[in-house]
Amino acid sequence: MPVKTGTRLPVVLRGYDRAQVDALLKRISQALNGGPPMSADEVRQVRFTTVLRGYDHRAVDELLRECIRELQARAPIGERPGRTRAQPAWLINWIQNARFSGAGLRPGYDVRDVDAFLERVIAGLRGVAPPVTARDVRESAFRAVRFGPGYDEQEVDRFLLQLAAALER
Repeated sequence: MPVKTGTRLPVVLRGYDRAQVDALLKRISQALNGGPPMSADEVRQVRFTTVLRGYDHRAVDELLRECIRELQARAPIGERPGRTRAQPAWLINWIQNARFSGAGLRPGYDVRDVDAFLERVIAGLRGVAPPVTARDVRESAFRAVRFGPGYDEQEVDRFLLQLAAALER
């Protein structure tokens, strides 16, 4: 169930500064809707000023706990709570089992380019080739094909972001 960052919060005599809370909720909402990313840790670190006629502390804290859970659920696989550092064998298996939709009539990434790059990552993880870094993954580029076998660009980009995060650990 998505978090309702637009929820009306009760105002009390002494509570959290409404402008500060509203600004944070706006940032969280943007992050959850494809805007600039925000981590659960960033939310946890925020402190609000207590003012007259502010938002009820308990209501805000409860809403922020829900926001943190939602941000964690949408985080790349390697950043989700309870995940240990990705081991090479696990990463190899994860990469080998990745499947991307075809691009259909839209332009897509050349299947051969993407597959060759992922094979290079696997070879690096196995130690039979130079290791591929998270930076290499982020800076990877593939030819776009309009006709012929192509992968959905957004799916590949999302996968590569998760892969880069896993390699950073």
